[in-house]
Amino acid sequence: MKVHSLYIYPVKSLAGIEVSSFEMDDFGPKGDRRWMIVDSDRHFVTQRALPELARVTTSLADRVVSVHVPGEGDFTLQATDQELRVLVWRDWVKALKAEPAVSEALSRFCGKELQVVYMPDSSFRRVDVGRVTEYRRVGFADGFPLLITSLASLNELNLRLNAPVAMRRFRPNIVIEGAPAWQEDNWRKLNLGDQSFGIVKPCSRCVVTTVDPDTGIKDSGLQPLRMLSSYRRTSEGVIFGQNAIHETPGVIHVDDPATVIELE
Repeated sequence: MKVHSLYIYPVKSLAGIEVSSFEMDDFGPKGDRRWMIVDSDRHFVTQRALPELARVTTSLADRVVSVHVPGEGDFTLQATDQELRVLVWRDWVKALKAEPAVSEALSRFCGKELQVVYMPDSSFRRVDVGRVTEYRRVGFADGFPLLITSLASLNELNLRLNAPVAMRRFRPNIVIEGAPAWQEDNWRKLNLGDQSFGIVKPCSRCVVTTVDPDTGIKDSGLQPLRMLSSYRRTSEGVIFGQNAIHETPGVIHVDDPATVIELE
């Protein structure tokens, strides 16, 4: 078993970036989902409601995030000192507004008023206390710092589909190669290189998995979610991948060996 691929998502629900390594800080992968988009009610916005966001690409250079909005151009994300309380799931979080140009461009692209915001270090959003008793933080990710998936599980799913899908549909941070399909359901502790991870919750999937990451169009047959629902439904939802927390800051690389330390 080893790390097959790694991804970070500088802006929640925009296109991610495949990387050869990433550093982990208190939030998770450094720079991952520290930016987010909210509507005029200050509620978070994702591809669930605006699938066209998949076409907005991101880049990262020297810790500076840029986005490309189709038909609008390239924008460097810069936070202002204007504070805004924003809602991500059930959490109201202190954020900072971005410089207005990118928000205006996204508003035109999506046809509704949108605002890009940043989570500063001074803002603290706690990981789900029902799953993690330690006082741990997370950025604007749905609930946990990391999502781990298995290449074999994707391959098994694709054997059932008329049209195979790419792993990008599932927006993982870490993809593992060499494990049997769905074995990740039973992992509880995992070492990747010299870094340790705790598996804390199966990842329940939603309609974002039906959005083609290249076109921003939802699949009319709701695949692959419909197929997953037929055989991967549990009390936790329709499952693909596992949410995780890292035990310490550090760096993880593609091809790092993966070792299961504890099973359920």
